[in-house]
Amino acid sequence: MDMESFMEQARVLQDKVAAAQALLDKTTVRGIADGGACIVTLTGKYDLKDLKISDELASRDAATIAETVATAFRDAKEKADATIDKIMGEATAGMPMPD
Repeated sequence: MDMESFMEQARVLQDKVAAAQALLDKTTVRGIADGGACIVTLTGKYDLKDLKISDELASRDAATIAETVATAFRDAKEKADATIDKIMGEATAGMPMPD
């Protein structure tokens, strides 16, 4: 592979990755805990967009609330991780890597 061809492929890859990152910024995932008592919404870049806590959960003790929020966050993060893998994998699919 000549250097010019390699540089063109690098530019194409850079454009695809930038587009994928923009898509991730607009993509949201929801993590749910305790049957919907807590819902965490994250972007594909892990930015917190929304946190909903039911009145029933809010009336519980602080430790229970904290654990439920953490559980919903972990659920959202797992979904965000899967989304990132999918979108970035599609962006880089078929791109030859240098030897």
